[in-house]
Amino acid sequence: MKRIIFSEIDGRSTGFRGLAAVLGGFFLIGLAAVLYVEHAGHYVTGGSNQVVWGLPDVFAMFLIVSASGVLNVAIISSVFRKTPYRPLERLSCLLAIAMLLGGLMILVLDLGRPDRVIVAMLNRNFKSVFAWNFYLYTGFIAVVVLYLWMQMERRMNRFILAAGLLAFAWRIALTTGSGSIYGVLVAREAYSAIMGPMFVAMSFSFGLAVYILVLLAACKGIDREIGAVLLRRLGRLLGIFIVAVLYFATVQHLVNLYAAEHSGVERFILLDGGIYTLLFWGGQVIIGGLVPLALIFISSRGGAPLSGRTVALASVMVIVGAFSQLYVLIIGGQVYPLPLFPGMEVSSSFYDGVINTYTPSLPELALGLGGVALAGLVVLFGMKLLRFMPATLANARTNT
Repeated sequence: MKRIIFSEIDGRSTGFRGLAAVLGGFFLIGLAAVLYVEHAGHYVTGGSNQVVWGLPDVFAMFLIVSASGVLNVAIISSVFRKTPYRPLERLSCLLAIAMLLGGLMILVLDLGRPDRVIVAMLNRNFKSVFAWNFYLYTGFIAVVVLYLWMQMERRMNRFILAAGLLAFAWRIALTTGSGSIYGVLVAREAYSAIMGPMFVAMSFSFGLAVYILVLLAACKGIDREIGAVLLRRLGRLLGIFIVAVLYFATVQHLVNLYAAEHSGVERFILLDGGIYTLLFWGGQVIIGGLVPLALIFISSRGGAPLSGRTVALASVMVIVGAFSQLYVLIIGGQVYPLPLFPGMEVSSSFYDGVINTYTPSLPELALGLGGVALAGLVVLFGMKLLRFMPATLANARTNT
């Protein structure tokens, strides 16, 4: 195999400085939003006693799930021995670390009392999925750093397969744990045990879409061409992952429809939920599923090459669908009333038995965008300081 040459990016161009300034601005706005909520109280957000997980949790879960998913690019190369992906390994690991840091920043700062995290660290309750996730998240960063070291240190390259297997097992556990946060909440009718495996499928799709966009943007920014063979591989792989997400979403709703006790919440999500129904059919199914599938497989029929614009557009649509799916899942699952007395109609002055309301606030949006900006800054300066980008992707087969 030919040796792959990696290099840093220059980082002195106007585009680099402008992007760094924009990301830094959003990051500071996010921190300002946190200080505002800390000072004024959580009543300035859209949350309530009924809806405790809001828009920041949608952003956080997207980043965490995608962090697990972007690592698949490196795993496909190291574990499954797909050599065309070898030049993409390092960027995959960098993105995984950056996105997890951004997601964890949102989770911690959205608590209202970020300093109380130390209580969870010192008083562990292993009956709680949240306690498991504390170790899964921190362990994931350590495993990926180790995996990246095996890739970047030539004398350690012989351990890449072992590190890749460990990273693969850990990312599956992490994503299953994230999905299980909702899967174990039996009081919420919109949630079920399928959330664990469904989040794994979601991570494949969301993570690859993010990776494709970052790779295309980076190569355009440093004027490096991406070969048609690699674009076709990435695009068709994204299409397969989209099908997997649609499959799990279909199974989830069909199983709930089969059980009579879930007919109410299914009718709410699928027919009568207003914005949640619109996001499900319009955002998740059509924009995030069917349209990008058509773009990828119709454009590549007969062996035709996929253009960078087509793959980028499909990836953007997948991300739009991802936010729609997580919004419906996390927030839609909370606004539907709890079944306090199954089979009985409940009403009271405490919002029992009624559909709750939730309207995202500007501070919540700012915090979510601040976490995305942090991930972007880590990636941007990581590529400037260390050798993450391959010297060429013009023809992946000639580089391996």
